Amino acid sequence: RRWPLMIDPQGQANKWVKNMEKSNNLHVIKLTNPDFVRTLENCIQFGTPVLLENVAEELDPILEPLLLKQTFKQGGSVCIRLGDSTIEYSKDFRFYITTKLRNPHYLPETSVKVTLLNFMITMEGLQDQLLGIVVARERPELEEEKSQLILQSAENKRQLKEIEDKILEVLSSSEGNILEDETAIEVLSSSKKLANEISEKQEIAEATEEKIDIARLGYQPIAIHSSVLFFSIADLANIEPMYQYSLAWFVNLFINSIESSEQSDELATRLQLLKSHFTYSLYCNVCRSLFEKDKLLFSFLLCVNLLKHSREIVEEEWRFLLTGGIGLDNPHPNPATWLQEKSWNELCRLDDLSSFKGIRSRFEKEMSGWKQFYDSVEPQNESYPYDWDQKLGMFQKLLILRCLRPDKVIPGIQDFVVEKLEKKFIEPPPFNLAKAFGDSHSCAPLIFILSPGGDPMAALLKFADDQGFGGAKLSSLSLGQGQGPIALRMIESGQKDGTWVVLQNCHLAVSWMPTLEKICEELNPDTTHPDFRMWLTSYPSSHFPVSVLQNGVKMTNEPPKGLKANIIRSYLGDPISDTEFFSACKKMNEWKRLLFGLCFFHALVQERRKFGPLGWNIPYEYNETDLRISVRQLQMFLNEYEEVPFEALKYLTGQCNYGGRVTDDWDRRTLVCILDKFYCRDILNRDKYVFSSSGTYYCPDNGDHEHYLEYVRSLPINPHPEVFGMHANADITKDQQETNQLFDSILLTQARTSSGGGKSNDEILEEVASDILAKLPPNFDTEEALRKYPTTYSQSMNTVLVQEMVRFNRLIVVVRSSLVNIRKAIKGLVVMSSELEEVADSILKGKIPGMWKKKSYPSLKPLGSYVNDLLARLKFLQDWFDDGPQSVFWISGFFFTQAFLTGAQQNYARKYRIPIDLLGFDFDVLEDKDYDQSPEDGVYVRGLFLDGARWNRETKLMAESYPKLLTDAMPVIWLKPLKRDDIPARPTYRVPLYKTSDRRGTLSTTGHSTNFVVAMRLPTDKPEEHWIQRGVALLCQLDD
Repeated sequence: RRWPLMIDPQGQANKWVKNMEKSNNLHVIKLTNPDFVRTLENCIQFGTPVLLENVAEELDPILEPLLLKQTFKQGGSVCIRLGDSTIEYSKDFRFYITTKLRNPHYLPETSVKVTLLNFMITMEGLQDQLLGIVVARERPELEEEKSQLILQSAENKRQLKEIEDKILEVLSSSEGNILEDETAIEVLSSSKKLANEISEKQEIAEATEEKIDIARLGYQPIAIHSSVLFFSIADLANIEPMYQYSLAWFVNLFINSIESSEQSDELATRLQLLKSHFTYSLYCNVCRSLFEKDKLLFSFLLCVNLLKHSREIVEEEWRFLLTGGIGLDNPHPNPATWLQEKSWNELCRLDDLSSFKGIRSRFEKEMSGWKQFYDSVEPQNESYPYDWDQKLGMFQKLLILRCLRPDKVIPGIQDFVVEKLEKKFIEPPPFNLAKAFGDSHSCAPLIFILSPGGDPMAALLKFADDQGFGGAKLSSLSLGQGQGPIALRMIESGQKDGTWVVLQNCHLAVSWMPTLEKICEELNPDTTHPDFRMWLTSYPSSHFPVSVLQNGVKMTNEPPKGLKANIIRSYLGDPISDTEFFSACKKMNEWKRLLFGLCFFHALVQERRKFGPLGWNIPYEYNETDLRISVRQLQMFLNEYEEVPFEALKYLTGQCNYGGRVTDDWDRRTLVCILDKFYCRDILNRDKYVFSSSGTYYCPDNGDHEHYLEYVRSLPINPHPEVFGMHANADITKDQQETNQLFDSILLTQARTSSGGGKSNDEILEEVASDILAKLPPNFDTEEALRKYPTTYSQSMNTVLVQEMVRFNRLIVVVRSSLVNIRKAIKGLVVMSSELEEVADSILKGKIPGMWKKKSYPSLKPLGSYVNDLLARLKFLQDWFDDGPQSVFWISGFFFTQAFLTGAQQNYARKYRIPIDLLGFDFDVLEDKDYDQSPEDGVYVRGLFLDGARWNRETKLMAESYPKLLTDAMPVIWLKPLKRDDIPARPTYRVPLYKTSDRRGTLSTTGHSTNFVVAMRLPTDKPEEHWIQRGVALLCQLDD
């Protein structure tokens, strides 16, 4: 018999073991306890049970002999060797192990030593618990009677068993004729009498129990409803590690709702009141601890899970909404020029779902109606063309919206939640520190989950003052190296004296977190002053103790979003809000104008983040301290210099204070370009100097502090992209990114479930794996390639080809082996390891598996498009090998594009005997046509896309994008190597070329970025700043 290892995220096994072994002096240990081995040795010797809590995925090697029960006889007694010591082994010793991990991966060598038990609460188990709780509160007499009956029934069964044992004993010990044995006959007759009495009692009990059960079942709907809610919050931790909620917390909330919701004698009405009260109470309590980005997600999850339970939403339709379906090839050509290929592919996969049969074949006939829908400003509010409006439910319409207009899915989801739940479920309650404090007690820490730019300390200090806990009654400490013992002393004195303790930045003190967990577990209401409170602040971190998160009160307080709110916050913050400081400058005109420009700049650089890579390649966390130091420097320089020193101000603000955070050169160019708009002579000399072409945003005339606030309050709530220097299409990009982020986050919370009607997961995996394997060509023969294209002085491209083949071979090997093993694992021929499980999950979600990404070129495509793209790249190299170098190279098809560009320069350098480090490229965008001949010098390349602008084929200049067309395919470009000094000067925009639309990359060991390829020059008739602010770049591949 092996010792049990219980998977116990809700702490049920812990509770059960502690109750069961209470009378046997149970010892509870953790692997982090310094003396756990000594405790274990004592318990093994004296035969007392041990509970080892909170183990991770690896167990301490010292436990091995204990788990394998490697006992031996020594001097007549049974012994075991633990570490260095040999100790006696008592036969009464019992060992229990529990882990809080939700989905641990134990290696086979651990699994064979223990008995794994899953104590995760099930839907049915939770329903029973909640039913018991609600009946005990609403009809206590029923629950009391039910409990009595359960005990009585157990007692009756015990007595019957005793009687049976007694009879068997009499029969076995009786000698001779049993009818002559008076004692035996007496025992048998009294047993029969007793057995009859017990049976009668049992019958009565069962009849009563049946009656009670019928009465209890009236409360079943609320128990089912609430357990669906619990499982909606259980997996939120997969999105952010701080979203942890315990079963005990959930049950307490449930009990509070029973007590504080409106009463009614009518059972149906009462249940309805309780349902709506508890759902909203849970929503408010969970929302308090969620980031803004996840609040709508949570409402939508609640809504969908309740509807899935009532069978109003089909699993396969839900999966389609999240993934857009899984498919590799689409044999049906796209009939509409205005519809993107990605949308058409999704629409074709939608045709496979039963409710949407025929949508693909009818699309061509109904194109005018769909075009009108596609062009609508608010398609989510339009009626769907033809009979689709009546045929489809509200949820099913979201699926079509996902295919045709993914940028409008979020407003569609908001309408759906309002319709199915209520409007209040999309209006999260505002941050309320007093309410959060009211929900806490001396043993429950209050936890601020931090976000960039948000600092709750000012609000907390003010609240402490209001509560009478300011000054000496509040001690604060920022955690870090060596701060642990100080924090410990503060907590001890706080517990004694009833003061507040604030520990900031817990994420920086990873090694001290187990100590914090131990402190929080040992907090006892009997020994802790009731006024004591522990406040913790931390960025999301997987090292933060789960038990502290589950038992604490979690809060997020993010800085206000939006340009307007941001500028107001700057004017109301320190030091600008200080009247003395505001009016302490010698040059008041320059000071007020440049200050307003600086605050506008501060808001602008923060708000650009919402546009993703169009805004910044890397989303920097600019915060109040950057503004504060820049404001003080501005005043200091204005006071000390006669002339305004613009160059010095630009350098300090743009390159040091804000630029100090910037690690990407292209972002630095953008930052400096934006600052030039505000730190310039025009802002001082022109009246109402405008910040954007519409004239809505300008620098107001001089006035007092309030005058500026009034102007800012009159600005629109939602700024148009033009204020950021962006095209109107940038809003579409932003909305699509929000939709993708929402669906990706929801996918993290979804377990792998089989859809009822469609194919099982195993069938889908088998189908996709065999499809990809059938299409995957054999590995390249690199030796043959070297023979055919040897390394020569005059042709560097031979080396490029062979190196590319080597790189792609590495990728193909991983793809092929993982798919072969997935198929074997489905059949049970190999173990489904955690790596293979990740591959399977990714395939079912239509994403590129992590195992492939490690060996792959960067790509953000969904799985089907990625595979097709990979096959196209392999064909490109194979054609090159078979037919020689092509006249026009597909630049996007290279694994390592920089090697190809270096090869082109090297050929030129060797031909004309010029040192390669003196060379650069000149770029010539050619006509849209086929080219059969390679150029004399340099290379022709194809396959690039312009993001954020388009290429005007008539004028051969960059131009503004067409509405809804976010990218534009570039014609063939001639890359001409030239000496840098010989490259002709003309008005161009230096446009960075990236491998993917993500744009951000890391510096690899070769000194090249993993994403940025090269800077190209494109002709333009507009100033370069125009395109810099628009975030225009070239991309090797799109995301679909």
